[in-house]
Amino acid sequence: MADPRLIVFDMDGTLIDSGAIIAEHMAATFTEHGLVAPTRAQSNMVIGLTLDIAMQRLADCDTDTALALAETYRRLYRAMLETEGRHEPLYAGAAEALARLRGMETALLGIATGKALHGASRILALHGLTDHFITVQTPDHNPSKPHPGMMLRACAETGIDPSRAVMIGDTTFDIELGVAAGAKTIGVTWGYHERALLEAAGAHIIIEDYADLDAAIEEVLA
Repeated sequence: MADPRLIVFDMDGTLIDSGAIIAEHMAATFTEHGLVAPTRAQSNMVIGLTLDIAMQRLADCDTDTALALAETYRRLYRAMLETEGRHEPLYAGAAEALARLRGMETALLGIATGKALHGASRILALHGLTDHFITVQTPDHNPSKPHPGMMLRACAETGIDPSRAVMIGDTTFDIELGVAAGAKTIGVTWGYHERALLEAAGAHIIIEDYADLDAAIEEVLA
């Protein structure tokens, strides 16, 4: 049997289309605190970072203010889930791609996300994907992206050398994480950072559709 490979996915902007909901709650959070609400484009640029770090970048504020903003954001998000029943949809082709990879004997699947563990677990359960992933890395036990800790911990948990791992994501934070860990990287264009940014961050390959993912994995891990 061929050597196993670890295939790690980002969530927001890669597996799930959450940008509109995130931007809406960023704006509501800032307004509640008497701050100028960030634009959708500004919110897009911090998706993937740990929430308090994202807030600090958006508001250009001190740590205590960022933590307060993060807590308000979480409260507003929880209220939406409880009262409105809205949720983040999977991107077209994501479920099928995950099913294909799960069926490959040599493929181990993982998650590396800026979401807290309870949020990541909610999304996976919502879409029936919990059993697809052997490792789920979040800021609960790791530094924020782009620090390589999430990928290195995923490799340690699965016994896979980083050279046999690939990070798949839509932001420079994902690409920088993978590169710093010594893994391969695949950028996707359907998320929140532009192709040029992914290229500059060092993405080994960039794809525009989930139909191209299998071939891209084979190419970078050949």
